[in-house]
Amino acid sequence: MKRVFIVLILYVALAVAITAPVGAAEQTKDFDKVPLKGMVTMIDLGAKSCVPCKLMAPILERVDRNYKGKAAIVFIDVWKHREQAERFGIRAIPTQIFFDAEGKEVHRHQGFMAEEDIVEQLEVMGINKVEETDV
Repeated sequence: MKRVFIVLILYVALAVAITAPVGAAEQTKDFDKVPLKGMVTMIDLGAKSCVPCKLMAPILERVDRNYKGKAAIVFIDVWKHREQAERFGIRAIPTQIFFDAEGKEVHRHQGFMAEEDIVEQLEVMGINKVEETDV
C-alpha cells in the first residue's frame, strides 16, 4: 500500500511539473557572477526537458521564494549553456551545488533533490527560511 501511495504521489508530481513553468529559471544570464559573492548560493544545473529537472522546478520556485534575500537559488540549463556544465564539472543532471557566502563549494548532489533535503542543507549552512514578518 505504501508503495502504491508513493507511486501515486510521483505521478501527480510529474503531471504538475510537466505543466508548470520551470522555476528559478536562469535568474541571471551573467554566469560569471554565479555563485553570488556575499550570499549562500544553490545552483541547480539541469535542462528544461529533463524529467527530474521538471519535477524540481516547482520546488526551486518555492525555495527561491522562501529564502529570498538570504540565499540565491539559480537554475542553469546546461543544454543551452554547455560551457557551464564544463565549468562546474557536471557529469549528470540534475546536479545541485551549494556555495557558502565566500563562493566556496560546500556540498554537491546529483539527481533529484527533495525540498526537505534542500532546506536541510541550507539550514546546515546557517540559512533559515524567511519568516512572514521578514517579508
